[in-house]
Amino acid sequence: MTAPRDAYRAALAELAARDERIWCCDSDMGGLEDGFGRQFPRRYVDLGIAEANMMSVAAGLAASGKIPFVNTMASFACLRAGEQVKIDIAYNALPVHIAASHAGLSGGHFGPTHQSLEDIAVMRALPNMTVIVPSDAAMIAQAVAVQAGLPGPSYLRLGRKATPDVHPPGARFVLGRAARLRAGTDVTLVACGPHPVLAALAAHEQLVASGVSARVLDVSTLKPFDVESIVDASIETGGLVTVEEHSVIGGLGSAVAEVLAEHAPARLRRIGMPDRFCAQVGTPEHLLDTYGITGKAVAEAALELLADRPSEELIPS
Repeated sequence: MTAPRDAYRAALAELAARDERIWCCDSDMGGLEDGFGRQFPRRYVDLGIAEANMMSVAAGLAASGKIPFVNTMASFACLRAGEQVKIDIAYNALPVHIAASHAGLSGGHFGPTHQSLEDIAVMRALPNMTVIVPSDAAMIAQAVAVQAGLPGPSYLRLGRKATPDVHPPGARFVLGRAARLRAGTDVTLVACGPHPVLAALAAHEQLVASGVSARVLDVSTLKPFDVESIVDASIETGGLVTVEEHSVIGGLGSAVAEVLAEHAPARLRRIGMPDRFCAQVGTPEHLLDTYGITGKAVAEAALELLADRPSEELIPS
């Protein structure tokens, strides 16, 4: 298994070796100075723990024809530097690419100050911004290459610890398209990010053992959003359960609910962080279990959704 930041940094260095427009803006994240900085010293800038300033510097680089990747923690990228991301970068549609680590509960050992459970909501609401949430190392590497070719800004949401690959060898990352990891006709499990996708896959196995056919979708792009896959799921299965390492407000669950409300109404359950601050310090695994972002919780939600489904007699023709 490869840690998310290692997969990202290797992909960035590979891109930089081929394209002299690639720059790396650092905020004392640790390790980039010995990797990218040693390989490409004239294209590496450490701005220190000054994330707002880093975003403005990156905007200037992008405005002068460079392709900067900025590196910080997710909680600092979306809130501390939020104004600069909005005004300097997104407003001007500049190709600044934000690599945000420690997203969700992956920085749980640091406490609520470093737990980023609202970043997707913030970034998804910014015009011109692309939002990418890869589920494994292979998808991260491909997503970075896609980011470098985008005409506008993007946000890459990364965890901290290595997790198992969820995609088969040779799978392709396609911007704006969900990947169907498992086929199913009874219910659809929609997930984004490493731990939620693993939870959805675990739930799939539990549901199959109960005689339930569960489709699993990995939504690696939150914006642009794959409306078609969600509409298909609403028509072809008996309901949807979303799973995310993010607040249930403004993230994947909200994006799916918006699609269903506008295009194809269907039954929906949302699994994610409740509308409150995480009151604990602990490992990501402990916190995910504490707040019910697990395969068991997903399977239970799917079974409850199917049990609550109206009978055919109650559905008007």
